[in-house]
Amino acid sequence: MREAPYPTVLKPYGRALVELARNRPDVVCLSGDLTRQCEVDLFQEAFPDRFIHAGMAEANMMSMAGALAREGLIPFVHTFGVFATRRPYDQVVNAIAYPNLPVRIIGFMPGLSTPGGPSHQAIEDVAIMRALPNMTVVDVADAVEIAQVIPAIVDHPGPVYLRLKRGEIPVVFDEEHQFSLTAAQHVVPGGDVVLVTSGMMLPATLRAADVLAAAGVAAGVVNVPVIKPLDRAGILRSVGSARAVVTVENHTVIGGLGSAVAEALAESGAGVPLRRVGIQDTFAEGSKSGPYLFEKYGLSTQHIVDTAWSLLGRRSAGPRAPEYRAEQGEYAPV
Repeated sequence: MREAPYPTVLKPYGRALVELARNRPDVVCLSGDLTRQCEVDLFQEAFPDRFIHAGMAEANMMSMAGALAREGLIPFVHTFGVFATRRPYDQVVNAIAYPNLPVRIIGFMPGLSTPGGPSHQAIEDVAIMRALPNMTVVDVADAVEIAQVIPAIVDHPGPVYLRLKRGEIPVVFDEEHQFSLTAAQHVVPGGDVVLVTSGMMLPATLRAADVLAAAGVAAGVVNVPVIKPLDRAGILRSVGSARAVVTVENHTVIGGLGSAVAEALAESGAGVPLRRVGIQDTFAEGSKSGPYLFEKYGLSTQHIVDTAWSLLGRRSAGPRAPEYRAEQGEYAPV
Protein backbone atom coordinates (compact mmCIF):
# COMPACT_ATOMS: atom_id res chain seq x y z
CA MET A 1 0.00 0.00 0.00
CA ARG A 2 1.30 3.45 -0.94
CA GLU A 3 1.92 6.33 1.42
CA ALA A 4 -0.21 9.49 1.14
CA PRO A 5 -0.40 11.80 -0.75
CA TYR A 6 -1.54 9.38 -3.38
CA PRO A 7 -0.87 9.70 -7.10
CA THR A 8 -3.93 9.79 -9.36
CA VAL A 9 -4.95 8.09 -12.59
CA LEU A 10 -7.33 9.58 -15.15
CA LYS A 11 -10.33 7.53 -16.34
CA PRO A 12 -9.22 4.12 -15.02
CA TYR A 13 -12.72 2.67 -15.41
CA GLY A 14 -13.12 3.66 -19.05
CA ARG A 15 -9.73 2.23 -19.95
CA ALA A 16 -10.36 -1.00 -18.03
CA LEU A 17 -13.68 -1.58 -19.81
CA VAL A 18 -12.07 -1.09 -23.23
CA GLU A 19 -9.30 -3.52 -22.30
CA LEU A 20 -11.85 -6.11 -21.24
CA ALA A 21 -13.90 -5.68 -24.42
CA ARG A 22 -10.90 -6.32 -26.65
CA ASN A 23 -11.01 -9.96 -25.60
CA ARG A 24 -14.72 -10.28 -24.88
CA PRO A 25 -16.97 -9.69 -27.90
CA ASP A 26 -20.03 -10.48 -25.75
CA VAL A 27 -19.52 -7.28 -23.73
CA VAL A 28 -21.80 -4.41 -24.79
CA CYS A 29 -21.95 -0.90 -23.40
CA LEU A 30 -25.05 1.23 -22.71
CA SER A 31 -24.99 4.92 -21.81
CA GLY A 32 -27.82 7.04 -20.41
CA ASP A 33 -26.75 10.28 -22.12
CA LEU A 34 -23.71 10.58 -19.85
CA THR A 35 -21.14 9.01 -22.13
CA ARG A 36 -18.16 11.27 -21.48
CA GLN A 37 -19.14 11.78 -17.85
CA CYS A 38 -19.06 8.01 -17.29
CA GLU A 39 -15.79 7.52 -19.19
CA VAL A 40 -17.39 5.29 -21.84
CA ASP A 41 -16.58 7.71 -24.65
CA LEU A 42 -13.45 5.53 -24.81
CA PHE A 43 -15.61 2.45 -25.45
CA GLN A 44 -17.71 4.28 -28.02
CA GLU A 45 -14.57 5.23 -29.94
CA ALA A 46 -13.08 1.72 -29.79
CA PHE A 47 -16.24 -0.35 -30.37
CA PRO A 48 -18.99 1.80 -31.90
CA ASP A 49 -20.96 -1.26 -33.07
CA ARG A 50 -21.21 -2.50 -29.46
CA PHE A 51 -22.18 0.84 -27.96
CA ILE A 52 -25.82 1.84 -27.35
CA HIS A 53 -26.80 5.41 -26.56
CA ALA A 54 -30.04 4.96 -24.63
CA GLY A 55 -30.66 8.65 -24.00
CA MET A 56 -32.19 10.15 -20.86
CA ALA A 57 -34.49 7.15 -20.47
CA GLU A 58 -32.90 5.13 -17.70
CA ALA A 59 -35.89 2.89 -17.05
CA ASN A 60 -35.98 1.87 -20.69
CA MET A 61 -32.20 1.41 -20.65
CA MET A 62 -32.47 -1.12 -17.82
CA SER A 63 -35.14 -3.05 -19.70
CA MET A 64 -32.92 -3.03 -22.81
CA ALA A 65 -30.02 -4.35 -20.74
CA GLY A 66 -32.15 -7.20 -19.46
CA ALA A 67 -33.20 -8.11 -22.98
CA LEU A 68 -29.60 -8.05 -24.21
CA ALA A 69 -28.55 -10.31 -21.33
CA ARG A 70 -31.30 -12.78 -22.28
CA GLU A 71 -29.69 -12.97 -25.74
CA GLY A 72 -26.35 -14.06 -24.28
CA LEU A 73 -24.61 -10.70 -24.10
CA ILE A 74 -23.07 -9.05 -21.02
CA PRO A 75 -24.35 -5.48 -20.79
CA PHE A 76 -22.46 -2.83 -18.83
CA VAL A 77 -24.93 -0.01 -18.10
CA HIS A 78 -23.67 3.49 -17.25
CA THR A 79 -25.14 6.57 -15.62
CA PHE A 80 -24.89 8.46 -12.34
CA GLY A 81 -25.77 6.46 -9.24
CA VAL A 82 -29.09 8.23 -8.64
CA PHE A 83 -30.22 7.52 -12.20
CA ALA A 84 -29.02 3.91 -12.00
CA THR A 85 -30.96 3.10 -8.83
CA ARG A 86 -33.55 5.59 -7.63
CA ARG A 87 -35.11 6.44 -11.00
CA PRO A 88 -35.39 3.02 -12.75
CA TYR A 89 -35.77 0.80 -9.69
CA ASP A 90 -38.86 -1.07 -10.88
CA GLN A 91 -37.16 -2.00 -14.15
CA VAL A 92 -34.02 -3.08 -12.30
CA VAL A 93 -36.17 -5.34 -10.12
CA ASN A 94 -38.29 -6.93 -12.85
CA ALA A 95 -36.01 -6.91 -15.90
CA ILE A 96 -32.68 -7.67 -14.20
CA ALA A 97 -32.70 -8.79 -10.55
CA TYR A 98 -35.75 -11.07 -10.53
CA PRO A 99 -34.62 -13.06 -13.60
CA ASN A 100 -31.07 -13.00 -12.16
CA LEU A 101 -29.45 -11.76 -15.37
CA PRO A 102 -25.76 -10.86 -15.82
CA VAL A 103 -26.21 -7.09 -16.14
CA ARG A 104 -23.47 -4.87 -14.71
CA ILE A 105 -24.94 -1.55 -13.51
CA ILE A 106 -22.29 1.11 -13.03
CA GLY A 107 -23.35 4.04 -10.83
CA PHE A 108 -20.99 7.01 -10.91
CA MET A 109 -20.72 10.01 -8.56
CA PRO A 110 -21.67 8.22 -5.32
CA GLY A 111 -22.79 10.01 -2.18
CA LEU A 112 -21.36 13.49 -1.72
CA SER A 113 -18.86 13.17 -4.57
CA THR A 114 -21.07 15.40 -6.73
CA PRO A 115 -21.85 19.10 -6.24
CA GLY A 116 -25.32 18.61 -7.72
CA GLY A 117 -27.34 18.48 -4.50
CA PRO A 118 -30.10 15.96 -3.66
CA SER A 119 -31.13 15.42 -7.28
CA HIS A 120 -27.66 14.04 -8.10
CA GLN A 121 -26.28 12.75 -4.78
CA ALA A 122 -26.66 8.97 -4.53
CA ILE A 123 -26.67 8.81 -0.75
CA GLU A 124 -28.96 5.75 -0.55
CA ASP A 125 -27.96 3.66 -3.57
CA VAL A 126 -26.22 0.93 -1.57
CA ALA A 127 -29.27 0.53 0.68
CA ILE A 128 -31.58 0.35 -2.34
CA MET A 129 -29.54 -2.21 -4.25
CA ARG A 130 -28.50 -4.20 -1.19
CA ALA A 131 -32.18 -4.92 -0.52
CA LEU A 132 -32.59 -6.67 -3.88
CA PRO A 133 -32.30 -10.46 -4.01
CA ASN A 134 -29.59 -11.71 -6.42
CA MET A 135 -27.81 -8.31 -6.51
CA THR A 136 -24.09 -8.07 -5.73
CA VAL A 137 -23.07 -4.60 -4.46
CA VAL A 138 -19.49 -3.39 -4.93
CA ASP A 139 -17.84 -0.11 -3.83
CA VAL A 140 -14.20 0.08 -4.94
CA ALA A 141 -11.58 2.30 -3.33
CA ASP A 142 -8.92 3.26 -5.86
CA ALA A 143 -7.63 2.98 -9.43
CA VAL A 144 -5.98 -0.39 -8.79
CA GLU A 145 -9.26 -1.92 -7.61
CA ILE A 146 -11.13 -0.36 -10.53
CA ALA A 147 -8.75 -2.02 -13.00
CA GLN A 148 -9.19 -5.37 -11.25
CA VAL A 149 -12.92 -5.30 -10.58
CA ILE A 150 -13.96 -5.15 -14.24
CA PRO A 151 -12.53 -8.57 -15.22
CA ALA A 152 -13.65 -9.90 -11.82
CA ILE A 153 -17.34 -9.13 -12.37
CA VAL A 154 -17.68 -9.90 -16.08
CA ASP A 155 -18.48 -13.58 -15.49
CA HIS A 156 -19.91 -13.21 -11.99
CA PRO A 157 -23.33 -14.91 -11.82
CA GLY A 158 -26.31 -12.60 -11.61
CA PRO A 159 -26.50 -8.80 -11.63
CA VAL A 160 -23.88 -6.49 -10.12
CA TYR A 161 -24.15 -2.89 -8.94
CA LEU A 162 -20.78 -1.14 -8.98
CA ARG A 163 -20.51 2.36 -7.51
CA LEU A 164 -17.42 4.42 -8.16
CA LYS A 165 -16.03 7.90 -8.51
CA ARG A 166 -15.07 9.12 -11.94
CA GLY A 167 -12.29 11.32 -13.32
CA GLU A 168 -9.00 11.43 -11.43
CA ILE A 169 -8.82 8.46 -9.08
CA PRO A 170 -6.21 7.96 -6.34
CA VAL A 171 -3.82 5.03 -6.44
CA VAL A 172 -3.75 3.71 -2.86
CA PHE A 173 -2.81 0.07 -3.33
CA ASP A 174 0.35 -1.20 -4.97
CA GLU A 175 0.29 -3.54 -7.95
CA GLU A 176 0.54 -6.62 -5.72
CA HIS A 177 -2.90 -5.88 -4.33
CA GLN A 178 -5.52 -8.47 -5.28
CA PHE A 179 -9.17 -7.46 -5.44
CA SER A 180 -11.57 -10.10 -4.18
CA LEU A 181 -15.32 -10.47 -4.63
CA THR A 182 -15.50 -12.63 -1.51
CA ALA A 183 -13.03 -11.26 1.05
CA ALA A 184 -12.71 -8.03 3.01
CA GLN A 185 -9.15 -6.75 3.37
CA HIS A 186 -7.47 -5.99 6.71
CA VAL A 187 -5.05 -3.40 5.33
CA VAL A 188 -3.76 -1.86 8.59
CA PRO A 189 -3.29 -3.84 11.83
CA GLY A 190 -4.54 -2.44 15.12
CA GLY A 191 -6.68 -3.68 17.97
CA ASP A 192 -7.82 -0.67 19.99
CA VAL A 193 -10.33 0.39 17.37
CA VAL A 194 -11.04 -1.07 13.93
CA LEU A 195 -12.13 1.32 11.19
CA VAL A 196 -14.23 -0.48 8.57
CA THR A 197 -14.66 1.41 5.32
CA SER A 198 -15.39 1.15 1.61
CA GLY A 199 -15.02 3.07 -1.63
CA MET A 200 -13.65 6.57 -1.79
CA MET A 201 -13.59 6.85 2.03
CA LEU A 202 -10.52 4.62 2.27
CA PRO A 203 -7.93 7.44 1.94
CA ALA A 204 -9.60 9.52 4.68
CA THR A 205 -9.84 6.43 6.88
CA LEU A 206 -6.15 5.63 6.40
CA ARG A 207 -5.27 9.22 7.33
CA ALA A 208 -7.45 8.92 10.44
CA ALA A 209 -5.66 5.72 11.44
CA ASP A 210 -2.32 7.52 11.13
CA VAL A 211 -3.53 10.41 13.32
CA LEU A 212 -4.84 7.99 15.94
CA ALA A 213 -1.63 5.96 15.88
CA ALA A 214 0.42 9.11 16.52
CA ALA A 215 -1.75 9.67 19.60
CA GLY A 216 -1.14 6.17 20.92
CA VAL A 217 -4.27 4.45 19.59
CA ALA A 218 -3.77 1.25 17.60
CA ALA A 219 -6.30 1.75 14.82
CA GLY A 220 -6.82 -1.05 12.35
CA VAL A 221 -8.35 -0.46 8.92
CA VAL A 222 -10.54 -2.92 7.01
CA ASN A 223 -11.45 -2.22 3.38
CA VAL A 224 -14.79 -3.76 2.34
CA PRO A 225 -15.14 -3.52 -1.46
CA VAL A 226 -18.09 -5.92 -1.57
CA ILE A 227 -20.94 -4.82 0.69
CA LYS A 228 -23.26 -7.58 -0.49
CA PRO A 229 -22.62 -10.40 0.03
CA LEU A 230 -20.71 -9.15 3.07
CA ASP A 231 -17.65 -11.09 4.19
CA ARG A 232 -19.02 -11.49 7.70
CA ALA A 233 -16.45 -14.04 8.79
CA GLY A 234 -13.56 -11.88 7.59
CA ILE A 235 -14.90 -8.79 9.31
CA LEU A 236 -15.44 -10.68 12.57
CA ARG A 237 -11.86 -11.99 12.40
CA SER A 238 -10.56 -8.48 11.75
CA VAL A 239 -12.52 -7.06 14.67
CA GLY A 240 -11.26 -9.87 16.91
CA SER A 241 -10.68 -8.53 20.40
CA ALA A 242 -10.91 -4.85 19.40
CA ARG A 243 -12.39 -2.49 21.96
CA ALA A 244 -14.46 -0.60 19.40
CA VAL A 245 -15.54 -0.53 15.74
CA VAL A 246 -16.19 2.53 13.56
CA THR A 247 -17.70 2.18 10.09
CA VAL A 248 -16.98 4.89 7.50
CA GLU A 249 -19.02 5.34 4.33
CA ASN A 250 -19.90 7.96 1.73
CA HIS A 251 -23.58 7.03 2.08
CA THR A 252 -26.42 7.39 4.53
CA VAL A 253 -25.78 5.46 7.74
CA ILE A 254 -29.14 3.77 7.18
CA GLY A 255 -28.97 0.57 5.16
CA GLY A 256 -25.40 0.75 3.88
CA LEU A 257 -22.02 -0.54 5.05
CA GLY A 258 -22.57 0.52 8.66
CA SER A 259 -25.89 -1.29 8.82
CA ALA A 260 -24.41 -4.42 7.23
CA VAL A 261 -21.54 -4.50 9.75
CA ALA A 262 -23.93 -3.82 12.65
CA GLU A 263 -26.08 -6.76 11.55
CA ALA A 264 -23.04 -9.04 11.36
CA LEU A 265 -21.82 -8.03 14.82
CA ALA A 266 -25.27 -8.35 16.41
CA GLU A 267 -26.08 -11.71 14.87
CA SER A 268 -22.70 -13.13 15.89
CA GLY A 269 -23.17 -12.03 19.49
CA ALA A 270 -20.09 -9.81 19.41
CA GLY A 271 -20.33 -7.30 22.23
CA VAL A 272 -18.13 -4.64 20.66
CA PRO A 273 -19.36 -1.01 20.62
CA LEU A 274 -20.04 0.41 17.15
CA ARG A 275 -20.39 3.91 15.73
CA ARG A 276 -21.22 4.81 12.13
CA VAL A 277 -19.56 7.70 10.29
CA GLY A 278 -21.64 8.65 7.28
CA ILE A 279 -24.47 10.91 6.19
CA GLN A 280 -26.78 11.20 9.18
CA ASP A 281 -30.27 10.68 7.71
CA THR A 282 -30.36 14.00 5.88
CA PHE A 283 -30.23 15.36 2.36
CA ALA A 284 -27.10 17.36 1.59
CA GLU A 285 -26.85 20.69 -0.16
CA GLY A 286 -24.96 21.32 -3.37
CA SER A 287 -21.48 22.80 -3.33
CA LYS A 288 -18.49 23.40 -5.56
CA SER A 289 -16.21 22.20 -2.77
CA GLY A 290 -15.99 18.53 -1.92
CA PRO A 291 -14.06 19.04 1.33
CA TYR A 292 -16.73 21.55 2.44
CA LEU A 293 -19.50 18.97 1.99
CA PHE A 294 -17.51 16.21 3.63
CA GLU A 295 -16.77 18.49 6.60
CA LYS A 296 -20.33 19.77 6.93
CA TYR A 297 -21.93 16.32 6.79
CA GLY A 298 -19.44 14.50 8.99
CA LEU A 299 -17.27 12.59 6.52
CA SER A 300 -13.91 14.28 7.10
CA THR A 301 -10.78 12.67 8.50
CA GLN A 302 -11.31 14.69 11.67
CA HIS A 303 -14.81 13.28 12.12
CA ILE A 304 -13.43 9.75 11.89
CA VAL A 305 -10.74 10.56 14.46
CA ASP A 306 -13.21 12.23 16.82
CA THR A 307 -15.69 9.35 16.57
CA ALA A 308 -13.06 6.73 17.37
CA TRP A 309 -11.58 8.83 20.19
CA SER A 310 -14.96 9.35 21.82
CA LEU A 311 -16.00 5.72 21.43
CA LEU A 312 -12.85 4.62 23.25
CA GLY A 313 -13.88 6.78 26.19
CA ARG A 314 -10.95 9.18 26.02
CA ARG A 315 -11.68 12.19 28.20
CA SER A 316 -8.95 14.45 26.87
CA ALA A 317 -9.24 16.46 23.67
CA GLY A 318 -8.68 14.27 20.66
CA PRO A 319 -5.78 14.63 18.24
CA ARG A 320 -6.15 17.03 15.32
CA ALA A 321 -5.88 15.80 11.77
CA PRO A 322 -3.69 17.86 9.42
CA GLU A 323 -5.62 19.98 6.96
CA TYR A 324 -6.20 18.07 3.77
CA ARG A 325 -6.30 19.89 0.47
CA ALA A 326 -8.04 18.18 -2.40
CA GLU A 327 -5.91 17.54 -5.47
CA GLN A 328 -6.89 19.35 -8.62
CA GLY A 329 -9.50 17.35 -10.47
CA GLU A 330 -10.33 15.23 -7.44
CA TYR A 331 -13.79 16.72 -7.06
CA ALA A 332 -15.26 16.17 -10.49
CA PRO A 333 -18.10 18.51 -11.47
CA VAL A 334 -21.29 17.31 -13.15
